[in-house]
Amino acid sequence: MLVNLFYCLKKFGVPVSIREHLDLIAALDADLAFADQEQFYFLARASLVKDEKHFDKFDRAMSAFWSGLESIEGLVEALIPDDWLRSEFLKHLSDEDRAKIEGLGGLEELIEKFKERLEQQQGRHAGGNKWIGTGGTSPFGHSGYHPTGIRIGGSGQHGRAVKVWEKREYKNLDDSVELGTRNLKIAMRRLRRFAREGAEEQLDLEDTIQSTARNAGLLDIKMVPERHNAVKVLIFFDVGGSMNRHVQTCEELFSAARSEFKHLEYYYFHNFIYESVWRDNRRRYNEGVSTLDVLNRYGRDYKVIFIGDASMSPWEIVYPGGSVEHSNPEPGQVWMERILEVYEKVAWINPVPKEQWDYTQSIELVRGLVGGHMYPLSVKGLEQSMAFLSR
Repeated sequence: MLVNLFYCLKKFGVPVSIREHLDLIAALDADLAFADQEQFYFLARASLVKDEKHFDKFDRAMSAFWSGLESIEGLVEALIPDDWLRSEFLKHLSDEDRAKIEGLGGLEELIEKFKERLEQQQGRHAGGNKWIGTGGTSPFGHSGYHPTGIRIGGSGQHGRAVKVWEKREYKNLDDSVELGTRNLKIAMRRLRRFAREGAEEQLDLEDTIQSTARNAGLLDIKMVPERHNAVKVLIFFDVGGSMNRHVQTCEELFSAARSEFKHLEYYYFHNFIYESVWRDNRRRYNEGVSTLDVLNRYGRDYKVIFIGDASMSPWEIVYPGGSVEHSNPEPGQVWMERILEVYEKVAWINPVPKEQWDYTQSIELVRGLVGGHMYPLSVKGLEQSMAFLSR
């Protein structure tokens, strides 16, 4: 049975190896999970999945694995020992349920019928009153109605099943979709360089133990500054126009960045970088900041990230006066070249799905200007961009 699980995980793209498969077998031999699907799920995930970005693939593989087991001969013998099945049923039965089961011939008869149907059934079944399937009035399956029975998979309709064979709900957690703040934080953690900064207010346990030992047992407490991520990041956010549809994702990214990077500076622009940027969108016309001042203010050790869809008229990039909001004295590409002269690492994060980039000329122009270092705004894309910036 576990061999089928191994190949199912491979089919769904989970990078599992024989070593991890053997670890799961050893864990089962040690009775870390016994006759409980949810326990088995968490044990298998802990043993087989080494990166949480693969949780979604694992969940889909497990769902397919359980669905495939519905018609495998010997399922009950493989996963549900008879004595456990009986004891679990009895724990959850009310007097009314016991009476209804007796109407089917008793609990022994219900279990035997379940095993018999598994052996006889050759495929999936919908409707009817006999086979294991969906809908209908069979005592085995889901999404139908029977006063009592065994629910296999699906969701409960009437809450009358005496035992639920599958009740886990799967949630997507993929590396190719736009996700929440927590997952963006995980991706950004690849861009880290730790250093101890500030006042000495964190206990240095190792040095305290050694100093106390050297001091004949008299306590000698040693403190050190806290460790912080010393990476310096400068982010430029595109706002307005076509970026309005990406506001929520950009807010999540901004929140994740502020929590991950102690040294974070940010500015806003519209469509493309020109001679000025701003810190407050409500005061952009009164409190703009010269782009040249920004380049002089932040040193070469800053990593620069642009967040924008790069979707505009190509004129806005390559011609003076091409901006849709003002008459820019110099082309936007000139300012991008100046930024690249100052900062060694510049990446552009694009919320537009990568498969759509080839259909927009301006995206290809911007991608070329940043040396091909444009990445999609997804967990995988962020991991790639952080890996580039950290080199």
